[in-house]
Amino acid sequence: MKKINRIVIWMVLLGAILGVFVIFAAQWTLHKTSSTEFCLSCHTMQAPYEEYLGSKHFQNQKGIRAECADCHIPQGGMDYLIAKLRASKDIYHQFITKKIDTPEKFEDHRLEMAQTVWAQLKANDSATCRSCHSMDAMDLEAQSADARKMHEMGAKEKQTCIDCHKGVAHFPPEIKMDDTALQGLEAQAASAPASAKELYVVSAGALGDLATLYPATQLHVLKTTGTSRRVEIRGSQMQGSEQVIYYAAGQRLVLASLSEKGQQALNVLSDWKKDEYGNAWRDVALQGDWSTSALASREPMWDYARKLDNVYCAGCHAPIPAKHFTLNAWPSVAKGMGARTNISENELDILSRYFQYNAKDMNK
Repeated sequence: MKKINRIVIWMVLLGAILGVFVIFAAQWTLHKTSSTEFCLSCHTMQAPYEEYLGSKHFQNQKGIRAECADCHIPQGGMDYLIAKLRASKDIYHQFITKKIDTPEKFEDHRLEMAQTVWAQLKANDSATCRSCHSMDAMDLEAQSADARKMHEMGAKEKQTCIDCHKGVAHFPPEIKMDDTALQGLEAQAASAPASAKELYVVSAGALGDLATLYPATQLHVLKTTGTSRRVEIRGSQMQGSEQVIYYAAGQRLVLASLSEKGQQALNVLSDWKKDEYGNAWRDVALQGDWSTSALASREPMWDYARKLDNVYCAGCHAPIPAKHFTLNAWPSVAKGMGARTNISENELDILSRYFQYNAKDMNK
């Protein structure tokens, strides 16, 4: 009996020792496989690592560095274990399926991988971001005006970090919209009814030899003859820039660029009147012949613009409401952001005008 008890005691002790060893071995393994050095043991991680080296998370004025695990693996609990289990699929694809074992294949799957990470961060409310950053700890007054405005909006709308910071440490995937949406827009323009009293320009086109009209400019139809329409555009001129027709006094949304003949053909509707900044404006109208297709409503163009916004803008941050900036502020904002994408010049023009026509200081 004593012999059996000794065996049981030794088995319990051995089991306890083995248990402790397994726990420490598991902890050691989990820790080591979370290191940046381990991540870089896969050669396909070299490209994202080089992107990280150029980011603020690697080097900044405060000397605070976030390693791979700091952003990709929650600090503890079930989220930590789940993240480690999910990471095993990367090893599987690296060595078994060879899905991402070359730079070319990696780029082909960059969007898919990025969307997976974005979805995980969205689901856990950007837990790894918030392990270092907290809205409560932010000194908003010390931030730039734009950053302060975006953070205030994010807090108000209960957004999470990844909504706006998708390209924070790695290059965002290049996303390009196919031509289907534009072709649909052009088809709707071609089918605008001949009885339409108002039309809207789809892409920059000539009003005879008088002017170049730009997307979304409203045309008041005076007369229709076959495929040609006699139309009128109405807007404002600023003194010193008489070659341009703007949307309204003080609102620099360009409707048309005038030739010399177009400037002479203008119908002046009011006298010069100065705005609060000392610029003089007057209301004008211009009539001419328009033979290019046009939309009977701006809404199809705005649908197209929202798709552009979702493709090119939402790849880096949550959509910014058009009412977030003024009509005059939007062009520089859109141009600055557009430079970070592969959006075409025509697409960016339409997107900018969507924001301008729906800006916070527009009445309609």
